[in-house]
Amino acid sequence: MAGEWILAIDQGTTNTKALLVDREGRTVFRASAPLEILQPQPGFVEQDPLALWQSAVQVIRVCVAHTRAQHAAIAGIAISNQRETAVTWRRAAADSTAAGEPVGNAITWQCRRSGPVCECLRTHAATIQSITGLPLDPLLSATKWKWVFEQHPELRAPAERGDLYLGTVDAWLLFNLTGGKVHATDHTNASRTALMSLATLDWDPALCDLFAIPQAALPAVRASSHHFGTCAAIPELAEVPVVAMIGDSHAALVGHGCYQPGTVKATYGTGSSLMMLTPGLVTKAKQIARTVAWSSAAGAHFALEGNIAMSGAAVQWVGEFLGLAHPVEDAAALAATVPNAAGLILVPAMVGLGAPHWDSAARGLIANLERSHTAAHLARAAVDAIAFQVADVLEAMEEVAHVELPVLLADGGATRNDALMQMQADVLGRPVHRSTQEDLSARGTALLGGLALGWWRSSGELAALPKSVDPFVPRSTESERGRMRSAWQLAVARARLRHDQKQGNNL
Repeated sequence: MAGEWILAIDQGTTNTKALLVDREGRTVFRASAPLEILQPQPGFVEQDPLALWQSAVQVIRVCVAHTRAQHAAIAGIAISNQRETAVTWRRAAADSTAAGEPVGNAITWQCRRSGPVCECLRTHAATIQSITGLPLDPLLSATKWKWVFEQHPELRAPAERGDLYLGTVDAWLLFNLTGGKVHATDHTNASRTALMSLATLDWDPALCDLFAIPQAALPAVRASSHHFGTCAAIPELAEVPVVAMIGDSHAALVGHGCYQPGTVKATYGTGSSLMMLTPGLVTKAKQIARTVAWSSAAGAHFALEGNIAMSGAAVQWVGEFLGLAHPVEDAAALAATVPNAAGLILVPAMVGLGAPHWDSAARGLIANLERSHTAAHLARAAVDAIAFQVADVLEAMEEVAHVELPVLLADGGATRNDALMQMQADVLGRPVHRSTQEDLSARGTALLGGLALGWWRSSGELAALPKSVDPFVPRSTESERGRMRSAWQLAVARARLRHDQKQGNNL
């Protein structure tokens, strides 16, 4: 027998991946399945929950087949997932082949439909942030579920009876994997709903009342590294335990293998997330979120986080805007044909701005446009915008934590772009260490699963597992860096000023 592996499922926005990870933390096999994003009207972004589940089944079956061919065994299942995406479902009928029947599509983290909900709760924003660590924003799951109940009041009664289930994607996958037996989530995903207290690490009754969400419909909250239940939906994995669940950004932090306070990483995907480990729970942070980094039987670790809505999505938008056949790949290739954006700046605020601005009314803007600019410069400006946004968040973190962060760890698909990584180092004025290990979110949840299985006994043993990075060091001068940042900040101010002026004109 080849040994035992952990099956790590990483359910993302555009695809679902699965890795088989061995006792050395190495990936021995990988599978992937694409996913469709639905946009029924402006500001609405959805996904089919059944498609999410079926994509997981697809990659699981490929991994199971490989495991059997290698005469190995799967010891446990670990899940990382896109966060804040809100799913609503009922337990399926007894004669159904599914465990859960969705009530409408999943409302994704990118969706802005709950903006009016946030405006109605604006006077409670400080209270929400003090309890949850989160700035009030349509990103948060609770705002989406409140919108669902406002649009469909007939769902409230079954939710109060416990006949209707609410959950993020991890809870939805777990419910289906266990054949409807377990309705649970972990601390990291719960911490992104705006319903969990960071002090108690459980649902806060006052917040459930504020958002008018029946607590009976919410999943049980457990540690990220935990025995959640056993698989019942895949015959070949019958009785195999689910041993970890964690939000993808948190999982990537674990996957980097650096667990000292002050460690900061950026995950570059459709959106981006920066997360910095703190010695304990920070008591106050206005522009940056406070969150659970991960949790285990040993307790919870805390972090500061800043979310960026459009990073890789900005490159995709440019590719679509230009009518390119393969929007992301072709736009990135086009950007590589020019050494820089020649002063052109794109502020990708198409769905507002996240951290550190938290301005849902800001809108996208192209600044400094000249006759000599080309499509390639626009594509390069989209790549540069990722680096500028990350720099804004990192500096806000330093202000909150009163520290200087010496290096940025980087992961995610967009980090394969060398120009972006070099631009990031230049804009920050400090080294960027790109992980050479792909799929860090899946690796991170596998490591937590290994803790639950007893493969490893501490974060120290996880830190000792093999890892490697590609370093990028700054090449720009301080004056060049200052000039780039000033131009960016002016463009951001203009993107927000449009809204301010409109408000002023309406007075």
